[in-house]
Amino acid sequence: MPGYQIKVEQIEVAGGNALTIRSLLDRQQYFDPLGEAEAAGISSACWPLFGLVWPSAQKLADLMQGWDIGSRRVLEIGCGLALASMVIQRRQGDITASDCHPLTQAFLLANSLLNQLPELKYQTGNWGRENPGLGEFDLIIGSDVLYERSHPEQLAAFIQLHSAPRIEVLIIDPNRGNRSAFNRQMARYGFVLSESALDGALSDGSAYRGRLMHYRRSVLV
Repeated sequence: MPGYQIKVEQIEVAGGNALTIRSLLDRQQYFDPLGEAEAAGISSACWPLFGLVWPSAQKLADLMQGWDIGSRRVLEIGCGLALASMVIQRRQGDITASDCHPLTQAFLLANSLLNQLPELKYQTGNWGRENPGLGEFDLIIGSDVLYERSHPEQLAAFIQLHSAPRIEVLIIDPNRGNRSAFNRQMARYGFVLSESALDGALSDGSAYRGRLMHYRRSVLV
């Protein structure tokens, strides 16, 4: 049996379309007997973060419920439990979920089954390392992905590497201190930013404060 505890919860999404999500019980879980997480650069303190439902992830899922996706190839970065990817999958969009945690894919498979969805496409997306075969995307999305000081530079370089010539990037950030540094890094690659507040309540009534960073670029630099 796995060395961690889980729970199953209902997560409301804008429009009244709930998702059934298998997640870790709490932030005290840790199980890395083969050292796979450590090899990927994930500390014991950070190990459970992939498997929790975060407020910004709920906001991104809400946004994807009505965002114009069309036939674009979409990548979710640092997906964790991939709520937004599941919303896009449910809309029959071309979505690939990515993360660097060794258990992410297993949780995504379980949650796809719980919601009677086809299996999500998944690729390893480790921002500081090579990710062969990941390719380029027309829309890149992410939530709460700037929580360490090294992330702005790493993530901007990762996005640059996996961006199609015409690219749109959506990042939801819960007012963490690394947002300005990330904006500067993205500007270096020619991305133009428009930013808006996402203050308001989550589906359970709890307060949320954050920002939507919306980047566009039409040609590679």
